[in-house]
Amino acid sequence: MTDLPTVPAAPAEAAVPRRRLGSRVRVSGTDRVLLFVMVAIPLAMVVLWVWLPAIASVVLSFARWTGVGGLDTIEWIGTENYKNVFTNYPPFAPALRHNLIWLVFLFVLPTLFGIFLAVLLDRELRGTRFYQTAFFLPVVLSLALIGFIWQLMYSRDQGLLNAVLGTQIDWYGDSKVNLWAVLVAAGWKHAGYIMLLYLAGLKGVDPSLREAAAVDGASPARTFFSVVLPVMRPINIIIIVVTVIESLRAFDIVWVINKGTNGLELISTLVTSNVVGEASRIGFGSALATIMLVISLVFITIFLSTVMRGERR
Repeated sequence: MTDLPTVPAAPAEAAVPRRRLGSRVRVSGTDRVLLFVMVAIPLAMVVLWVWLPAIASVVLSFARWTGVGGLDTIEWIGTENYKNVFTNYPPFAPALRHNLIWLVFLFVLPTLFGIFLAVLLDRELRGTRFYQTAFFLPVVLSLALIGFIWQLMYSRDQGLLNAVLGTQIDWYGDSKVNLWAVLVAAGWKHAGYIMLLYLAGLKGVDPSLREAAAVDGASPARTFFSVVLPVMRPINIIIIVVTVIESLRAFDIVWVINKGTNGLELISTLVTSNVVGEASRIGFGSALATIMLVISLVFITIFLSTVMRGERR
């Protein structure tokens, strides 16, 4: 009986070391130093430039201090600054009202217009890249520069708007209309920012959802409101928070126009005028800044709680 030919055994593969479950990964000393530097430097910058000034503002809001002299010149007066803000400071009521008007205006017009632009550009129309660039261009500009640009439109003697309407309105100087003129200029930038955020969110929507809605006979409008909009819930919350923060921290465009006076009072300009103005009142300005901080924290807390509740679900 003839023996069958033997097949040579395949060469053994090189042993590949595998990390066992639960075993620790060894990190070299250089990696540890690099990791420490990458975490410590940003953390130190946030603590130094954000948290410490915020804590100092809250503490100084309970004091009377002009900023001249050492810390021994600080006079602690309890909640007197807050009482004066709400009872004996006439500019505060119009400033708070203007901030609320700013918030409502950004929500009703620029935010919805930015979402509308994002929905249109998401359909890959002809010239989409050009329109994206055109609408996004104001976002890279500061509000102060946008205020100067719109001065070409609002100038009483040489402005385009007065030339078209045949009027002689001082759009930035008349307290009856200057707030609305500034809001249009600020909304020009805000709409482009919202468009960018929402367009990025629309690109992440699963195309199969729209295809399924089209198969069921849903119109584009019905598909957006019944399918796309619920999926975009995280982006919608982000847009709400961004709009609230933008309305509260609005400052530079009104400051370069008239330093937040004559119909353009905002809480942020009141803080600046009291802290660095001619009559420096650090404690009173800190009380105004603390009020802004509390309002911001309310919306941020709502945002974080909503996001965390959604993650649990």
